[in-house]
Amino acid sequence: MHVRSLIALVLALITSAISSAADNWPAFRGPKGDGTSEAKGIPTRWSETENIRWKTPIHGKGWSSPVVWGDQVWLTTADEDGFDPKAPIPKGPNAPGGVKKVTFFAMCMDTKTGKVLHDINLGFQEKPQYCHPFNSYASPTPVIEEGRLYAHFGSLGTWAVDTASGKALWERRDLKCDHFRGAGSSPILYKNLLILIFDGFDFQYVVALDKDTGKTVWRQDRNIKYKTDNGDYKKAYATARVLEVDGKPNLICPSSECTIAYDPETGKELWRLTHGGMNGASRPIAGNGMMFLTSGHTGKLLAVKQGVQGNVPEEAIAWTLGKGVPSRPSLLFHDGLLFLTSDNGIATAVDAKSGKALYSERLDGDTSASPVLVDGNIYSCNQAGKTFVFTATPEYNLVATNRLDDGCMASPAVAGDALYIRTKSALYCIAKK
Repeated sequence: MHVRSLIALVLALITSAISSAADNWPAFRGPKGDGTSEAKGIPTRWSETENIRWKTPIHGKGWSSPVVWGDQVWLTTADEDGFDPKAPIPKGPNAPGGVKKVTFFAMCMDTKTGKVLHDINLGFQEKPQYCHPFNSYASPTPVIEEGRLYAHFGSLGTWAVDTASGKALWERRDLKCDHFRGAGSSPILYKNLLILIFDGFDFQYVVALDKDTGKTVWRQDRNIKYKTDNGDYKKAYATARVLEVDGKPNLICPSSECTIAYDPETGKELWRLTHGGMNGASRPIAGNGMMFLTSGHTGKLLAVKQGVQGNVPEEAIAWTLGKGVPSRPSLLFHDGLLFLTSDNGIATAVDAKSGKALYSERLDGDTSASPVLVDGNIYSCNQAGKTFVFTATPEYNLVATNRLDDGCMASPAVAGDALYIRTKSALYCIAKK
């Protein structure tokens, strides 16, 4: 009986862990940071009138993805006041844009009904630094844990929010960086640290804050040798990811020109790979004993052997791919395959071991959102409001094409039995009724 009870307890703990991972979507790219979900029963077909559990309008403008914890789904947004569409695009650092004032919000909806539980005015900034119209002042995705949301708006502010009361617990408005075209890098949690990337025109650094107090624990400058003083070649939008390599955590932080890994506890640099490129936004992924990194607008995908140190030598790169590689959407890894959705909407499957492209199929429309993998299917949302669902297999097999009224810039979230899609004007809960 004792053995049977022990086995039952172990199985219960495993089931609970799997359920917890499937029920929460705590950060950009989900619980594992790679865009995959353990959820089951997610619809593959929907419309404005089919398989919509609820639809909640969202005020302001923001491309941050929704995050889910328990019965709450959160996102950030920003209200712009007094925008001048004729304002010139800044050519130098620290130039204001055409917005007189921007106000930052964290919104929370009930996962069952879509009712707005919190709409928190976190603060505002008069004459904020320029943000390109293609971007938004609320593009970084927040990160959530039990009882706490961390809302980040680049150098314009970072807040910790109590998810029950909606009260702001601490804020930081002093982390300087001219994002030049707007912020995009999302925060991550690692143990007691909230880790942020700032890659702008004037400063490029990674900083770790104590998640309980907001105080700086460590800060590490990037020290990248750029080929030009043009600010567009220095900025980047990527989100960090911690990967275990030879039993040690590597905080991998892509940027323009380089991808650099740090010790997440101290900020000490572990290795760097110089690959060129700019504007990188794809989050690192791993599989088959390799790390898969992209170079941004130069359109290069690199398969890098794990265990590298210092300046990564050329022989540590197993293969590269230069066609169909995204600069904005992140990649997916599944069953020895890489799945890519390019900025211009081309879906590609790649053999992760050899780098050989197995297929390339044109989807309809430009894409900024990162795809997600659920129950053997890939969901890819585009800027026109279409979501393509196709199988995660070596052959391209389109399952469904679904359309909503507005376009998607944010990546979807998956939790419980629901898919959460944020369009430019609303948040949808897509689930079987």
